Amino acid sequence: MLQVDFDRGALARLRVARGTDALWETVLSLQLLQNGQESLTYGPWRREVRRALRRSQLADDVRALMPLCPAVGYFPDFLTPGHGDLGLEDAVDRVQSTPRRRLVAELTRLGAQSHRPVPRSVRWVATGESAALRWLGGTLRRYHALAVAPYLSVIHARAGEDRARRAEAALAGGAEALLGSYAELPGWRRPDGTRLTAPYPESRVLRLGGRPLTLVPAFFCVRTPLALVDESLPHVLVHPLDPEPGWLPRSRAGAAGPSVAQLIGTSRAWMLESLEAPMTTTALAGALRLAPSTASRHAAVLREAGLVSTRREGNRVLHRRTALGSALLEAQQVGTPGSQASATSMKMLET
Repeated sequence: MLQVDFDRGALARLRVARGTDALWETVLSLQLLQNGQESLTYGPWRREVRRALRRSQLADDVRALMPLCPAVGYFPDFLTPGHGDLGLEDAVDRVQSTPRRRLVAELTRLGAQSHRPVPRSVRWVATGESAALRWLGGTLRRYHALAVAPYLSVIHARAGEDRARRAEAALAGGAEALLGSYAELPGWRRPDGTRLTAPYPESRVLRLGGRPLTLVPAFFCVRTPLALVDESLPHVLVHPLDPEPGWLPRSRAGAAGPSVAQLIGTSRAWMLESLEAPMTTTALAGALRLAPSTASRHAAVLREAGLVSTRREGNRVLHRRTALGSALLEAQQVGTPGSQASATSMKMLET
């Protein structure tokens, strides 16, 4: 059981993340891919991701990544630097900037948990070499593009429902009611005004010590919440969103593509949908199961239409969805105000 002790004034410092966190979802989904938990809910997702891994050139790198994030138990805190406040690129940049001393300390703890010889990939990352951290960051990005990005519409919808529930509680009864709303999660309790308890793999007391606590929803978090092991880090409590079984088949049956697919084509519509955060051409190709050349061509057409912008940042070329692209996605049907993209843009996209 996890017990969170709220000291004087702690409720005023309680925070709710704006939405899910890119790297928390990435790491938790990687655990879920390995451990087989909640097969009724996540089985179809696992089958899709495993098929995509077999088709991609990413399978070997993901297998090398798995020892850093094993199926159960501890994984290093440095893999999840965000609190629901970072996009994928910023979060990966922070991972790649982790000091070597911290890498060694956390990966040593990971090795002690496994009671097995330390895998080569773990030893390599622990060196802090720039090549190792580039590999780690690149693999996290590409795995996210394959295992998380294609499902963002469902993830964001479920997170939005959760945030609306928290906002409703806060508006109705302030911070007390907001905290009380979490006691409605399975197994969570609020025995009094100073404590919150929840299921946890081990007995642990989290004392806030006058610092804020951020509650972060996670689509791929199952059964129990998660907190960072190093309590000197900002306090975060990641909790399950508990999607209903059948969420993936329903999403496939209910929408063959975003509502703008009739205007711009299904692949380009899904590309716009995937660009919730900036992505490289390689990441887009992995997310959409396209050849890189095809993804590049679609991105160029969207850019010419003003729906996507492209900019070089260091060694990467990143594509971003523009305000016009977002407005087009938000339109529910042709003819609504949000769908009034320019005729020029539409003509470009028809080619």
